[in-house]
Amino acid sequence: MQKIESVSVMRSVAADLRAQGKTIALVATQGALHAGQEALIRAAVQSAQVVIVSIFVNPLQFGPNELLTNYPRSLAEDVALCARCGAHSVFAPTAEDIYPRGYSTFVTEDSTGKPLDGVSRPNHFRGVATMMAKLLAIVRPTQAFFGQKSAQRAAVVRKMAADLCFDVEIVVVPTVREADGLAAGVRNKEMTASQRQESLALSKALFKAKEMFAAGTRSPDRLIAEATHILGQHRRVRIIYVSIVNCVSMETAREVESGKTMLVIAAWVDELRMVDNAVF
Repeated sequence: MQKIESVSVMRSVAADLRAQGKTIALVATQGALHAGQEALIRAAVQSAQVVIVSIFVNPLQFGPNELLTNYPRSLAEDVALCARCGAHSVFAPTAEDIYPRGYSTFVTEDSTGKPLDGVSRPNHFRGVATMMAKLLAIVRPTQAFFGQKSAQRAAVVRKMAADLCFDVEIVVVPTVREADGLAAGVRNKEMTASQRQESLALSKALFKAKEMFAAGTRSPDRLIAEATHILGQHRRVRIIYVSIVNCVSMETAREVESGKTMLVIAAWVDELRMVDNAVF
């Protein structure tokens, strides 16, 4: 496996792979890899002949109250994990190479990125779409893999790729959960024991809503009310949103349909911002 730090080298390597007729899968990450991203890489290895993992802490994704410098970094460990999983290359460019002096072009997706995190994190998805457009142009993969936990991110990239005619399949891999139900995430290792217990409110709310749906409940209001009630029992959990949305458009769903709608939750647990979701 090779580590590539230059955009020009990555473009050249990817072009050679395509010339050889190889199918390429891209797993775009910000590093500090965890079990969820490991699952993405392993799924990509099973699907494509070549897997390229990008590791880049994208400054455009961070809002005014989100400190870029606080994002955890573990490049050496990340590269070792990618090698164990069977990745062909790790693309770890510098910010200066991705956004050189004078850079002034941005990509905005104005539909799937508007609700939910689009409200609570203004300009976040402009950063996601811009970076993903650059990665898709540099690597030109046949597939790009995302985790279900980042459902809105995957939806934004799918819409952006379709609108801008990128010939890429967006593949969503089920959320990896730890033994207690907590979705794998970059911040999990930072939690205190009490924060972890409070954070479990998200998965408990999702699991309860799915149980209710399996038992016949189809009212979005009832499902949201129950999830909100469970979250409200935890005093350190501050709800950002609880909503039932269409899996593709991210629009609020008027009715709950199997395989087409999901319950999405975002909440603060102390200073940690948590997101999770479940498809009915």
